[in-house]
Amino acid sequence: MIIWRLVPLIAAALVLLPVGVIVSSLFSPANDVWQHLVQTTLSSLLVNTFWLVLGVMAGTALLGISLAWVTTIYEFPGRRFFSWALLLPMAVPAYVTAFVALGLFDFTGPIQTTLRAWLSSDLSWFPDIRGRAGIIIVMTLAFYPYVYLLARNAFLSQGKRSLEVAQSLGFNRRQGFFKVVLPMARPWIAGGIMLVLMETLADFGTVAVFNYNTFTTAIYKAWFSMFSLPAASQLASLLIIIVFAVIVVEQQFRSRMRYAEHKRTERLQRIQLSGWKKWLVTSFVLSVLFWAFLLPVTQLCWWGIQSFTQDFDVIRYLEFLWHSLMLSGLAALLICLVVVAVVYAARRNPNSVTRFAVRTATIGYALPGTVLAIGVYVPFAWLDGQMSEWAWNWLQIETGQLIQGTLFTMLIAYLIRFMAVSHYPIDSAMHRITSNIDEAAMSLGIHGWEMIRKIHVPILRPGIFTAATLVFVDVMKEMPITLMTRPFGWDTLAVRIFEMTSEGQWEQAAVPAVTLVLAGLIPIFLFMRQTEK
Repeated sequence: MIIWRLVPLIAAALVLLPVGVIVSSLFSPANDVWQHLVQTTLSSLLVNTFWLVLGVMAGTALLGISLAWVTTIYEFPGRRFFSWALLLPMAVPAYVTAFVALGLFDFTGPIQTTLRAWLSSDLSWFPDIRGRAGIIIVMTLAFYPYVYLLARNAFLSQGKRSLEVAQSLGFNRRQGFFKVVLPMARPWIAGGIMLVLMETLADFGTVAVFNYNTFTTAIYKAWFSMFSLPAASQLASLLIIIVFAVIVVEQQFRSRMRYAEHKRTERLQRIQLSGWKKWLVTSFVLSVLFWAFLLPVTQLCWWGIQSFTQDFDVIRYLEFLWHSLMLSGLAALLICLVVVAVVYAARRNPNSVTRFAVRTATIGYALPGTVLAIGVYVPFAWLDGQMSEWAWNWLQIETGQLIQGTLFTMLIAYLIRFMAVSHYPIDSAMHRITSNIDEAAMSLGIHGWEMIRKIHVPILRPGIFTAATLVFVDVMKEMPITLMTRPFGWDTLAVRIFEMTSEGQWEQAAVPAVTLVLAGLIPIFLFMRQTEK
């Protein structure tokens, strides 16, 4: 059927539409607002973004690789617990960690206030948490699990074999790690660092909490503070160029690599640490888990208890929760339906055009939420104008806004951004269905949608459930798309957190933040169960 050839092309076109709309703004004459940005803030945006990306990449690489190495190769007290517990910071949105850090370590926070009272000093030596180093540390603690997870998989596949080979060549353990083990794990580590880079470029909530100007905050201010959609589009187009340049460089870098794949051994023989070394490693791993997960969650719970009786409004917070759950559920349902159709179409037509279309349809995750919000809003605003004009000219009816500022706009933006998140688990599950099953079904007269419904969906159910869970949690935590495209008054937990933190009301932001963290724990536990199986 021709429809199965069109499904991947339609999905790819849906992703390319906002990209094309935004990039085309570069060819339009710059207005006064854009000229003002170029003359005053563009250079600082480039500098701030560069140092932020460089610092977070270096920090997550150092932390993720070292944690992956010690939990894979060495045996020390608590290793089995730490090996999975170090993934828990993935459940805490970076902007939540950010406002907890500011609430604790800012000038008026309890840490500095207590130290000033004890030491009778102005604490001029105390580092400024609002500086560039502060935001780099916070984002490093939030994003290091991406590098840790992939690096640990690489080290598990090598085991001690690579280290023993290096020692047989005359290297000591430290030299063997840097000269043999680390180069062999480079593809996995590069993939984790690329994820960190994309997350850092796309981040809006964390930099907004710290009032640290980057491209994402500038896009938001150009649209909602300067009321200039063209200036926001042109800033977004520059960010798209940066993102795609990074993707091209990473693909070229990876294409030149040649590496061998090893199966994991049934039982990895780890190096037993003894004496002060084992307690040093345990203290290091525990300190990372404390700063990245235990401290933020504990402080959130404490603030939540304090503000619960003062600020909690049952009806209002139930409305926030209902909006978040409904948006996440609708987005998960829509995205999984589209991805199942795309994956099945790629299975039916495994040609180069289809593969390219599928790859294009899954690049939306590399686009920041602020960029997608602009890219979706512009064509929908134009379409709204055309429909309103047609209704008035032909029917003498004033329709107002029919598409923009609706749930439909939000769902399309979510679909473009998170299609890649659900594609991997569903596509992996589809590869397990042999062609013999399809041939047997067709011999019984089952084709098309009927085959998907009766044959594929029951077999794909675990993959679809995993994909739906990941999308559900990602949409719950997504801030810029929700903030910039939501209908009037349609606030969610993420929007509530942004409103409270932008006013410095950390305690009032604790209750919705705890809810988001609990939702973020779901995919972590699912991943751990899948790993155990």
